[in-house]
Amino acid sequence: MNLSIIIPALNEAPNLQILLPKLRQVALKLTEQFEVIVVDGGSTDGTTKVAAELGARVITQIEPGYGGALKAGFADATGEFVATMDADFSHRPWFLRRLWNMRDQAELVIASRYIAGGRAEMPVSRLWLSRILNGFFARGLALPYRDMSSGFRLYKRSALLDIQIESRDFEVLEEILIRLHAQGYQIIEVPFHYAPRLEGQSHAKIVKFGIRMLKTFFRMWSLRNSIDCCDYDWRAHVSLIPPQRYWQRKRFKILTHFAKAATRTLDVGCGSSRILLNLPNAVGVDIRLNKVRYLRRYGQQALVGSVFQLPLKTGEFDCVICSEVIEHIPNDPRWCTELIRCLKPGGLLILGTPDYGGWSWPTIEWIYGKVMPGSYADEHITHYTRQSLIDQMATYGFKPLETGWILGGEMIITFRQI
Repeated sequence: MNLSIIIPALNEAPNLQILLPKLRQVALKLTEQFEVIVVDGGSTDGTTKVAAELGARVITQIEPGYGGALKAGFADATGEFVATMDADFSHRPWFLRRLWNMRDQAELVIASRYIAGGRAEMPVSRLWLSRILNGFFARGLALPYRDMSSGFRLYKRSALLDIQIESRDFEVLEEILIRLHAQGYQIIEVPFHYAPRLEGQSHAKIVKFGIRMLKTFFRMWSLRNSIDCCDYDWRAHVSLIPPQRYWQRKRFKILTHFAKAATRTLDVGCGSSRILLNLPNAVGVDIRLNKVRYLRRYGQQALVGSVFQLPLKTGEFDCVICSEVIEHIPNDPRWCTELIRCLKPGGLLILGTPDYGGWSWPTIEWIYGKVMPGSYADEHITHYTRQSLIDQMATYGFKPLETGWILGGEMIITFRQI
């Protein structure tokens, strides 16, 4: 199955009588392998009968609300791509073709009312509430999307299988978008004209909708600003929090300075930092797939892998960076041998980690944990000092060359084999 089209419906029989035949005509021009799934929310006007007679597969949602309908539809869909649209004809069927034509460019394509070329015909009060809430989400969560509440969308089903959905009502649309963004998936908007519904009244309760949206915002804020978000390190470079911004930029400056003479650099535990993009012929490795996805959108070479088993050839790099990694893992000899294995003879090894040998880092860690809950603070398994790290690397024949410091707490040491 190439395409599954999900239509949540509650007492939409008159609209479905018009929508479904036209939708079938459009879908057949896109692919012969499609299915239409009408998710019924307890209709009493013959919606299920009309939908079935017009060739749709009808399922009954178990969980309440619009979010419950989408979850039921997603669970039942079998297509490689999944489209969602309203039953009231406010989402014109012909526009599905434009979403379909963009399917290979992103994991989520949104029919957007609020980008250039888009338009929304709705009551003024509802329009302004929609714009305010969308702007609030976009600015408050530092997201580049204009219409986060549009329900006319095309997803790659594989991406939907990668997230867990919690919301029950219309705020589910924002949650899905933010969770997909956090996983590093591509999201694009195409201009769309939102038209008035043909028959009946909207099932959205404006005040209730606004309250739920605010609750979802604060829930998503924690995800958006956690280390699990794909662009955590990238955003930290321009963070509105001065200590976080300083720390990222100082680390960036030290590492790019130490590695500037390298012709081929490996950054292990690269996250989504900007370091790789500023080093020639650099390759990143991170254990988190969403970070790798994020870097690849900039054309950066990045691989998923563990510091204990790097997916790279022996002696491939003349500089290997491993910063802010080794404190998060047990002090297993394998991380040393793997980093050294990838390094050419005489190459430069750069290790960065907090220094627990003094008062600076423990103090900074405590403050950082208060300012940025959910960040890296208080998650360190192994506590190194400058001398203990130098002694450990000496057992592999490496001697220290230069040391850079960030506020006396984080150390970045360059090593070369004797």
